[in-house]
Formats: sequence, structure tokens, C-alpha cells
Amino acid sequence: MNESEPMSETLKAGLLMEAAQAQQRLGEEALTRLGEHLRGLDILVRDEVARAVTESLGALQTETDQAADALRRLRRSADLRLTLYALGVTAVSLAIGLAAVRVFVPSRQQIEVLRARRAAFETDIKHLREFGGSVDLRRCGRRGRLCVRVRRGGPAYGPGGQFLPVVPP
Repeated sequence: MNESEPMSETLKAGLLMEAAQAQQRLGEEALTRLGEHLRGLDILVRDEVARAVTESLGALQTETDQAADALRRLRRSADLRLTLYALGVTAVSLAIGLAAVRVFVPSRQQIEVLRARRAAFETDIKHLREFGGSVDLRRCGRRGRLCVRVRRGGPAYGPGGQFLPVVPP
């Protein structure tokens, strides 16, 4: 029995070794399948992440386009308001200018009337000079009364002698 015992120990050790090798092969196969499964999962996860990112970026692109369109509409609206404001200010300025011209610049008829009056005044001044109507006028006294240079030694005229001849300049 002694001889059979070592054999059985050797046999047990051999069987144990075979079992260990079988377990090792099964473990390696399981690891290989697990690696393949992980690679498949990795590809699946990458595809899923890529799809999610693509969807998110697509949604972001849509929202960005909508925001850009809204900003363009806002700019057009602001440009329109600014243009209308500028036109309004220009119209008001033009109206004020035209009103000022209308108030301060005489019309053609008024200019003709003023020219006729000027011609009459020039004629009157010419007649006055011909008849010695040039006089030396000044402001006199504290109140600045209008004074004229007269000839004191000359004859006095009028009912009370209140008029004296004027000295020409």
C-alpha cells in the first residue's frame, strides 16, 4: 500500500496539475472573450458617445443659428429705428431752418417795397443836400438829447424866433 500511496499522491498531483491547467485555459479563454467583449463595448460606447455628441452639437448648432437670426433681426430693427430717428431729426432741423428763413428773410414783395423806399430816401437825401439840408447832429447833455449846430448871430425865423439857420458841416 505504500507503493500505491505515492502513486496516488503523484496521480493526485498530476490530476491537480491537469485541473489547474484546464482552469488556466478556461480563465485565459474567459479573459480573451472578456477582452473581445470589452473591445465590443468600447466600440459601442464610442459610437454612443459620438452619436450623443453629434446630437448635442446639432442641437447647439440649431440654437446658435436661431440666436444669430434673432440678432440679425434685432440689428435690422435697430438700423431701421436709427434711420427713422436720423430722418426725423433731419426733417425737424429742415423745418426749423425753413421757418427761420420765412420769419427773418423778407419775401420778394417786401424786398421790392424796401428797395422802393430806399430809392425814395436816396432821392430825398439828394434834394436835402441840394437845398443845404446837411447838418451837424450830435447827442448832448446827460440824457443824450439830439442837438444841431446853428448860427447864433444869424436871423431868427418863426413867430417866436424859435428857428435859427443851421451851419452846414
